[in-house]
Amino acid sequence: MIVTNEKELEGLKESGRIVAVVLKELMQMAEPGITTKELDETAGKLFASYGASSAPISMYNFPGYTCISINEEIAHGIPGPRILKVGDMVNIDVSAVYNGYYADTGASFLLPPDDRLGKKLLNCGQIALEKAIAAAVAGRRLSAVGRAVENTAKRSGFRVIKNLCGHGVGHTLHDDPELIENYYNPKDTRVIKNGMVLAIEPFVSEKEEFVVENKGDGWTLCTPKKTRAVQFEHTVIVTENKPIIITLP
Repeated sequence: MIVTNEKELEGLKESGRIVAVVLKELMQMAEPGITTKELDETAGKLFASYGASSAPISMYNFPGYTCISINEEIAHGIPGPRILKVGDMVNIDVSAVYNGYYADTGASFLLPPDDRLGKKLLNCGQIALEKAIAAAVAGRRLSAVGRAVENTAKRSGFRVIKNLCGHGVGHTLHDDPELIENYYNPKDTRVIKNGMVLAIEPFVSEKEEFVVENKGDGWTLCTPKKTRAVQFEHTVIVTENKPIIITLP
């Protein structure tokens, strides 16, 4: 989507605010002993209170209001009876549609006690998101986003997940431009345009570069060797200067 007027801008900002608030609430609730289903049910109630709908359900009939992934689960984890435990690496991905506008956000975090490698991985993921957002300026190539993520990961001794990527968002959950890769692809000559709405989401991994669906549920993506990865995501609106982040609480 490309924003063309004030109505679209305000609609996107409101949708972004809703997903940001829901993510913040779920992160505050997450503690050892709670199930991912309990967290997800809270998200459903919050969406309803704002008059918003879960984007994964609306578009793909996903079996949960949100995606909640634990440890070796990297993306699209289905909320259910799994109980959070101390030391778990948790990722929550929240996307919604409100008045026809979609927004998408997500974050990873550790349940105490933290471990040194896990904290380093989280820090790298957060920096990768910041660098990727800074690279999303009108007139640059879209591949600059992936270059920023990959360079950040390499500097910390980590890798990126190559078969998970960011995407356009706005009129739908997965809008144009598709496949915003988290590594530098010199063949991607697409140019970032003023007003583009992007869901930028680095996936930074301890060791592995690809994820697979191996839980038999048709959704959950995991690392084959059960190592960890983190994801951080914001929806941004591109300008000729600094992008506008609309998924800040």
